[in-house]
Amino acid sequence: MYRPSGNGVVTKTGANGRVFIFEVEGLRQGENTDKLNFPIRRSGVVYVTVPYERMNQEMRRIARSGGKIVSIRPAGEPLPETSVATVSQHQSQPSEENSQPITEAKAKTEIPVNTYRPNNPYIGKCIENYELVGEGGSGTVRHLTFDLSGGDLRYVEGQSIGIIPPGTDKKGKSHKLRLYSIASTRHGDKLDDKTVSLCVRQLEYKHPETGETVYGVCSTHLCNLEVGADVAITGPVGKEMLLPDDEEATVVMMATGTGIAPFRAFLWRMFKEQHEDYKFKGLAWLFFGIPYTANILYKEELEQLQREFPDNFRLTYAISREQQNPEGGKMYIQDRIKENADELWQLVQKDNTHTYICGLKGMEGGIDEGMTSAAGKFDVNWNDYQKTLKKAHRWHVETY
Repeated sequence: MYRPSGNGVVTKTGANGRVFIFEVEGLRQGENTDKLNFPIRRSGVVYVTVPYERMNQEMRRIARSGGKIVSIRPAGEPLPETSVATVSQHQSQPSEENSQPITEAKAKTEIPVNTYRPNNPYIGKCIENYELVGEGGSGTVRHLTFDLSGGDLRYVEGQSIGIIPPGTDKKGKSHKLRLYSIASTRHGDKLDDKTVSLCVRQLEYKHPETGETVYGVCSTHLCNLEVGADVAITGPVGKEMLLPDDEEATVVMMATGTGIAPFRAFLWRMFKEQHEDYKFKGLAWLFFGIPYTANILYKEELEQLQREFPDNFRLTYAISREQQNPEGGKMYIQDRIKENADELWQLVQKDNTHTYICGLKGMEGGIDEGMTSAAGKFDVNWNDYQKTLKKAHRWHVETY
């Protein structure tokens, strides 16, 4: 039997319920330490209450987070006098000082990877599943939210999770997992660190030989998932599409269809959420390619952000079945890139500009064509320059 202790740490009752206090230096302040009422000193020391049976696990977590264990003592013993004095001194600082974040320098966020693997997935529950495509649009795209409160799955913006659909394939083997970009920030749509959301289009195509309509196994499973149903989740994975920590950065995002998912997470973190350690003051520019206006996923939210933050967020649509490019053809995202190529060229030359591409693989060629034209005006070879951007981790691509 387990019960929560006074500071929120689960401890064991009974004769074997030994609990210890770790004094830790250098542990980053983030989602784990923010939740708990640890006394935190100006020097960066925290006190972590740990049940005996979790000591080894906690030691490994502290090491991964860059912390150093200074001392370990049984719970119930008083803090050393020097520690108490330092805590008291910090608490008595003037209000102007207290208004600052507790950590004086921002620590790099730890990137979780493969917390749950295919042979032992996390079993969550679907708590939301609703349609994103409006009347008159093509296909079906669902926004799904899963409960994570029963496990340890944590993630950051730009990562993906795997979904294992139930049942077996034609050979009688369990279905392989499919990866989906996460559409929520690390805090989840409920801002309680207990959910993860996806943006899923049901895959549908004609069989090349029989002409029969074929539906994707995993996407159909998710799109038809009922609220309350279980879902097998793996991951998280991915470090290619991570959002930079720089609050002054220029973030250029190019998406088609459900490629909007990671950028929804970016924009929600930049503008919708309020953070002590992250206040975005740069420029975010989203190019979004869709077939019809009714297919603009998260349309109301995106346009509200544009109205509220006109100096920091630009939104450019390419609606292929409703708009025409200068040549009279359909308006695709690459046409919008060409239209704005000169300005984009100026932006990508800035050291703190990051460009992200997510969606259909075919969009890459058109984007390169537009950037080649812009760079050529300055006698710059775009292919070579793009390689320097990739090497500097400022050109991020995730297409399918």
